[in-house]
Amino acid sequence: MITRALPATIAASVEHRLVIKKSVFLTNVIPVTSVEAADDVVAAIRKRHWDARHHCTALVVGVEADRQRSSDDGEPAGTAGVPMLGVLRQRHVTDVVAVVSRWFGGVKLGAGGLVRAYGSAVSAALDEAAWVDRVPLTSLSMDVDQADAGRVLSSLHAWCARHDAVLDEPTYGAVVTLGLRVAPDSVEAARAEVAALTAGAVEAHVGDTLIVDRRR
Repeated sequence: MITRALPATIAASVEHRLVIKKSVFLTNVIPVTSVEAADDVVAAIRKRHWDARHHCTALVVGVEADRQRSSDDGEPAGTAGVPMLGVLRQRHVTDVVAVVSRWFGGVKLGAGGLVRAYGSAVSAALDEAAWVDRVPLTSLSMDVDQADAGRVLSSLHAWCARHDAVLDEPTYGAVVTLGLRVAPDSVEAARAEVAALTAGAVEAHVGDTLIVDRRR
């Protein structure tokens, strides 16, 4: 069962331009679903901005951010990809690739300056992103007599609002099938609520737990 908060992601690509001592740092942070997709993004940016001296990268992929990689692309070791990846980790984000294309302005920044520049470039881009939270929800379903369905449905609406749960559209037939999706640690509370509403006549059956996206 997933109980800890999962890394978030971003809803759409973000581009941000930063100029430091005449060097231009153009950051693209793009949502991806795999390392292979991230490689395609990097290749496309290299082609589009062919005249940039460096295309430094950092990526984090996976529901639990378990696949990570970075590249300094010719900058001194540890001065670009590592701080970029550090920002992604610190911001608790996944399924993204960050590419910072740099055009050298003629003034050397030094190792510390590069670390700050590349980290700041990614952080500034993420500040402009629309964020999407990844939330695990467990499905529950129950069959309710038509005579009781309206009352139970109304009460569950109120319960879901208090517990940040989702009530699905009911299915009408010989009985009314109700479905809701709740946080895994709220499953037993939801089942108890259903039992209380129906004086124990209806049991909520537990289904799968799936990860859903919720835009902030």
